[in-house]
Amino acid sequence: MIYRSLVPADPRLPPLDALRPHLGIGDGAPPRKVDPGYGRAVAEILRRARALDLPGTPLERLILIGDARLSDGAAFAHLCEGGGWAGRAFIGRDECGAPLRLKTEGFVCSANRWSALDEYLDRLEKRERFALDERTVLVVDIDKTSVGARGRNDRPIDGARVEAMRRVADGFRIRNFSAAAFQATHDALKHTEFHAFTADNQDCLAYVCLAVGAGLYSPEGLLHEVRRGDLRCFRDFIERVHDRRDLLLGAGLDRIHDDVRSGALAGDPTPFKAFRLEEYRATAERFCALPAGDLAAALERRIFVTEEVRRAAHRLRERGVLLFGLSDKPDEASFPTPDLARSGLMPLHRLETLSVGERRA
Repeated sequence: MIYRSLVPADPRLPPLDALRPHLGIGDGAPPRKVDPGYGRAVAEILRRARALDLPGTPLERLILIGDARLSDGAAFAHLCEGGGWAGRAFIGRDECGAPLRLKTEGFVCSANRWSALDEYLDRLEKRERFALDERTVLVVDIDKTSVGARGRNDRPIDGARVEAMRRVADGFRIRNFSAAAFQATHDALKHTEFHAFTADNQDCLAYVCLAVGAGLYSPEGLLHEVRRGDLRCFRDFIERVHDRRDLLLGAGLDRIHDDVRSGALAGDPTPFKAFRLEEYRATAERFCALPAGDLAAALERRIFVTEEVRRAAHRLRERGVLLFGLSDKPDEASFPTPDLARSGLMPLHRLETLSVGERRA
């Protein structure tokens, strides 16, 4: 299991910083899924993981299960290149009411049913003769794949982030905060059209939404300036806000702003620490191992394991396949602080919840 920092949860495996010189990855923020360095680093960690339990057994093949064609597809390509492996990828989601569709592009299969995963693995093994054995690694994306399945159960993951932003606003007692402006900004900026502005970074998105909710911008004015090119990136925005010190002080946003700005200027990829702590809390609260009475309602509120992915992982593990989880969440949103850990809270990948799959006929 590994999060965005590329520091494995298993301390026996090397962190990114120990691998940088060997792999030619320079200093700075850890590479993301879309970066070739990500594939080199994770591939080396996977080799070391296989060597822990089966020394002398090289990895030759990769299967990736994810939910996002662009980011998970890029990670798949970089992992295959970094490891020198043959590979196959399954990108899933649930589209209720639509007929089943499977689309294959190269070695990537996209499906609009998670239930198609069983059939896909059958096809790999029986028709494509893609060996599922000790020389194969199964890499599973965590968020909206192994838990919170996209199209079925992903709203609680997004809801935890929105709840975290609201808790930060309440905790810092932002004056005259507009929940409507905050929500309108979040609903607009979460789309790919604005990823260049937010760097597809939840810290940036959270801060922008809070600033708009606090009245430093109107939602319409912000979107107009971004589309016109006056605000090209998050750095532009935070410097523009920095020049509005009187408004910051009046809204009670000055402490948050100073913390986020100093982190961003220092190159910290997660500069909004208060938000990420609340995201961890809100996400952990949505895991629950108690039975759900109204399942449809529970799928909107609680985070469940995706049964089809769980079943696939067990099936391949029985064949000797190495299992490994990837999450793009930063550590700050995935692990409890030392104080919270002493109170009994655990990392997200250690939390228990129920498993939900598509009902079979």
